Amino acid sequence: MVFSSLLFLFRFLPVMLAAYYILPKRCRNLVLFVGSLFFYAWGEPVYVVLILFSTLVDYFAGRAAAYCRENRKRKGAAAAVIVSAVVNLTLLGVFKYADFFLGIFHRMTGIGAPAFSLPLPIGISFYTFQTMSYTIDVYRGQAKVQKNLISFGAYVALFPQLIAGPIVRYKDIAEQLEHRKETLSLFCRGIVRFMTGLGKKVLLANPIGLLWKETAGMGASDLTTVAAWLGIVAFTLQIYFDFSGYSDMALGLGSMFGFSFPENFNYPYESKSITEFWRRWHISLGTWFREYVYIPLGGNRKGTGRQILNLAIVWLLTGLWHGAYLNFVLWGIYYGIILILEKFFWKRILDKWPDFLKHIYTMLLVMLGWALFAWQDMADSIGYLKAMFLQAGAGLANGQTGYLLASQGVLLLIGLLAMLSWPKRVVERYLLPEHTARREIACIFYIMALFVACVAMLVNASYNPFLYFRF
Repeated sequence: MVFSSLLFLFRFLPVMLAAYYILPKRCRNLVLFVGSLFFYAWGEPVYVVLILFSTLVDYFAGRAAAYCRENRKRKGAAAAVIVSAVVNLTLLGVFKYADFFLGIFHRMTGIGAPAFSLPLPIGISFYTFQTMSYTIDVYRGQAKVQKNLISFGAYVALFPQLIAGPIVRYKDIAEQLEHRKETLSLFCRGIVRFMTGLGKKVLLANPIGLLWKETAGMGASDLTTVAAWLGIVAFTLQIYFDFSGYSDMALGLGSMFGFSFPENFNYPYESKSITEFWRRWHISLGTWFREYVYIPLGGNRKGTGRQILNLAIVWLLTGLWHGAYLNFVLWGIYYGIILILEKFFWKRILDKWPDFLKHIYTMLLVMLGWALFAWQDMADSIGYLKAMFLQAGAGLANGQTGYLLASQGVLLLIGLLAMLSWPKRVVERYLLPEHTARREIACIFYIMALFVACVAMLVNASYNPFLYFRF
């Protein structure tokens, strides 16, 4: 079940909201826990056992770590964290990476090994990181232990962010799990945020994604350079509106149920360096790797050489987190190299450039990264990159390229404007200032129009993927 579906909008969500607000307040975490498990089971009933197992492991590991910490048994607390990490990473490794590493082992040794060929549990990369952060924070004394299994289960399985994030650390919402206050104002803000995200997904990501699908399906030999660039611009917009739209919907749903989740995107395509881009894109993942990998490895505290090594490890793991394919590993290495070069060599040069050049530099590198990211088959990725730079394909342009420009140009222009913050600032400052009646009225019509348009699109939708579900 996905947020951008009629089933979710007209059945699951209304039933969840009704049960949540009608039943006594003491039952609300139970409603969220049971409802979230049902939400997950709708797509993968077998793997509900897996998420329940992870919940129990980390619940008891957290209890053990807290007990040992209170009784000054540091080794016992460390053992609890190690058990949690080993169990969680083993599950992630078996389901997500076993076949990848078996393939590498076979190529290196020539020894055949049967593949597991296990379906990837949806959202396992997200909820594994969440549950691990809980045990680690309890061990560090940065979070209080959760003694209520239902409340902890609600945290792990919370359906708004279960499938594709944002990655919510326990310490960020520990207080909210027990003492959140649902208000009409928060609920209304949640509706606006959810509908904004739904609009991004249904009205922008899906139709723009069809352009990417068309160009990606042409094959490198039939692809013109202009069409290749149109396609990668389309993928650049699709993955942003798809993922940031999901995050908006997650934050909006959280608000409807009284939660405040951390932001996951901050107009990343306005960045003027790759360093800035990764402070604005998938913020919760970057925060997780900084808090639980980079800093524990020593961060920047042990000299330049060690800092470079730590950055390299983080970005290798970041690439691998996205998937068990060579292209993701190379994508992580690609960004690791750029970030290291920016930090130690290019920063002083970049600082002297005008803003528009820094923006062009950043977006060019980001789009080249997406060209690597989009293809699991490296031969396809290399062929597409060659077509982008006139090294292969059907030349610079042809009649089909003109058709793509004419039919999709307006949609791409809308997408390019929607990815920036200044149109919103202009509207809010000059047309719809805060605390005015016309802003409230406009907001109501905005939500109604978005809802009608999205439902109309979904009725006949045949293309409605969530790109980050596969991670």
